[in-house]
Amino acid sequence: MSNPRTDKPFILAGRTFESRLLVGTGKYRDLEETRLAIEASGAEIVTVAVRRTNIGQNPGEPNLLDVLPPDRYTILPNTAGCYDAVEAVRTCRLARELLDGHNLVKLEVLADQKTLFPNVIETIKAAEVLVKDGFDVMVYTSDDPIIARQLAEIGCIAVMPLAGLIGTGLGICNPYNLQIILEEAKVPVLVDAGVGTASDATIAMELGCEAVLMNSAIAHAQDPIMMAGAMKHAIVAGRMAYLAGRMPKKLYASASSPLDGLIK
Repeated sequence: MSNPRTDKPFILAGRTFESRLLVGTGKYRDLEETRLAIEASGAEIVTVAVRRTNIGQNPGEPNLLDVLPPDRYTILPNTAGCYDAVEAVRTCRLARELLDGHNLVKLEVLADQKTLFPNVIETIKAAEVLVKDGFDVMVYTSDDPIIARQLAEIGCIAVMPLAGLIGTGLGICNPYNLQIILEEAKVPVLVDAGVGTASDATIAMELGCEAVLMNSAIAHAQDPIMMAGAMKHAIVAGRMAYLAGRMPKKLYASASSPLDGLIK
């Protein structure tokens, strides 16, 4: 029996990636733990909060790029800490200067500090400016299918709906909205925020997400390096299960062995 689905490469901004796990670089004890955890994750794309992390804007201070060199990793600058479109656009333009014309960015515009929920109105405003300015925009958004569709229509190269609130580890709180987004998607859909453990990442991949981005689930684990390895395997397992196609759910039992020909 042939597989019901055929895998396709994970492509962003014209580049193909082997790993479908994207990881953040914040909240670790030090740069060495950051380096080791990201190595263990197998991630090729690492996201960096430009407003909180030195990637060259503060000469003389420890530079994240010294342990995560751009010739080995694809750096994904993000706009964490921005609460309006103007701030977010300015941050992306700063990142492009610091990274020698790098256009791939992760846009997130937050509504408030308590929930870190996306402000979708400001997100749309920023996305429109950045796309026109030549950026390849991956965008953090709510799990509203209509907003996700609008962001794709604007020209964002990937939409990244939250699974749960940033840093909560609650897992996928609304898989039904996520399924609608996936069914309608014209661009890659990546779960972003809310993953707490390996099973959450696997579920996201089983639903059909192209990839998963996480930070706290690894950095806040008791053993971040071991958890990074667990997430690497979880992503692979979830993708394989999605491609294989799960068995249908049934209300009643069904014997594994045939009943015909039983010895009496």
